[in-house]
Amino acid sequence: MNAEKMPGTTIPTLIPIDPLRPATEQKGIHNRWHPDIPPFAHTKPGEIFIAGCHEWTGGQISNNDSADDIRNVDFTKIHNLTGPIAVEGAEPGDVLVVDILDVQPFPQMPWGFTGIFERTNGGGLFAKEWDSKAAKAIWDFHGIYAQSRHIPGVRFAGIPHPGLIGTAPSHELLQLWNQREMALIEEHKDEDGNDCVPAVALPPEPKGAYVGQELDDELRQKIYSEGARTIPGREHGGNCDIKNLSRGSRCYFPVFVKGANLSFGDLHFSQGDGEISFCGAIEMAGTMTLKTGLIKGGVEKFGMKMPMFIPSPIDPVYSQKIVFEGIGVDLHETGRQGNMDATLAFKTATRNCIDYIVKLGYTREQAYLLLSAAPVDSHIGAMVDSPNACVTMGLPTAIFDRDILPREEGLERRDYGQCAIRSDGII
Repeated sequence: MNAEKMPGTTIPTLIPIDPLRPATEQKGIHNRWHPDIPPFAHTKPGEIFIAGCHEWTGGQISNNDSADDIRNVDFTKIHNLTGPIAVEGAEPGDVLVVDILDVQPFPQMPWGFTGIFERTNGGGLFAKEWDSKAAKAIWDFHGIYAQSRHIPGVRFAGIPHPGLIGTAPSHELLQLWNQREMALIEEHKDEDGNDCVPAVALPPEPKGAYVGQELDDELRQKIYSEGARTIPGREHGGNCDIKNLSRGSRCYFPVFVKGANLSFGDLHFSQGDGEISFCGAIEMAGTMTLKTGLIKGGVEKFGMKMPMFIPSPIDPVYSQKIVFEGIGVDLHETGRQGNMDATLAFKTATRNCIDYIVKLGYTREQAYLLLSAAPVDSHIGAMVDSPNACVTMGLPTAIFDRDILPREEGLERRDYGQCAIRSDGII
């Protein structure tokens, strides 16, 4: 494909995207992983290029004050990835080096969204505990900062990054993914044979599948019926939602097919560790500026099983944080004692932080969305002190327009309204 030129720059745009049109009406976008999806564009090692990215739902979410669109998202039509882009000389067993030079929102779409998804349609960290219902916050971008009318009183610098980036799987790897995830689905069926809610995995599904290229009908149906869904990260990278893959980072991906066939998307303006509400980052449409390189035979040289990366040196720094501990005990619901359960410890730390934010006057939904979107840091404290794993969550104090530190007199409670909820009022 011939590269286009963006106004005012000599860097070629390999794949232009219009964020104001639905993703499934555009070329150079696909929403399944499959080795037979042909490359839509080509580049050479060392070349710099720009590519546009639709937001992950492909245009299903609007800048308004209702969460009905979050409730009604069609999960068969996500994520909408830009690519594949073939890199000249890449062969299976090589390592593809990707330098993320820049990530920016489209000027014509200077806003993003964060959503709490329904338990029956996506879920989230507390889908079961809270029987999650849809809620939403719209964020406006002002240079490097984000603010929301739905969560007043906070403002923070973004860390724009791709939530999803990876290489194409081989036929063997695709088969392995589908086999092991189908086995997991079967393992978690209830006694009546019904699938787990929320789903533990999503099997191949032709409905909603899309490849924005001219394909033979037989090949298209093969891709649609076999293609792996894009929700989880896997050995090739994919949807890992690592906020530090921002401007200035370098990524190393194993190559499984000729050309590597790099794809990416699901851009985030900002995200807290864990992206806890499922659609937890500030989701946006925008552009990526990238450069690729190759390390021949790198998979063997590095004993690589999954991607590696060097984080950006320029992420915003918030020096003062209130750090909330969490242990592997369900302190907020059942009192269950876990056995070195880091997930439970993370949940407990998150709930402790949410409870604190609620004391400031925010609703539980606002707090949930804020911890998903803001530059919140989580760390493993200890994984050796049986029976309790320890996980921490650090809440930056400077993102608030008031003092939120613990004081003798307690916390001043203010009225911050509510985020966008469903039109029927159910939360």
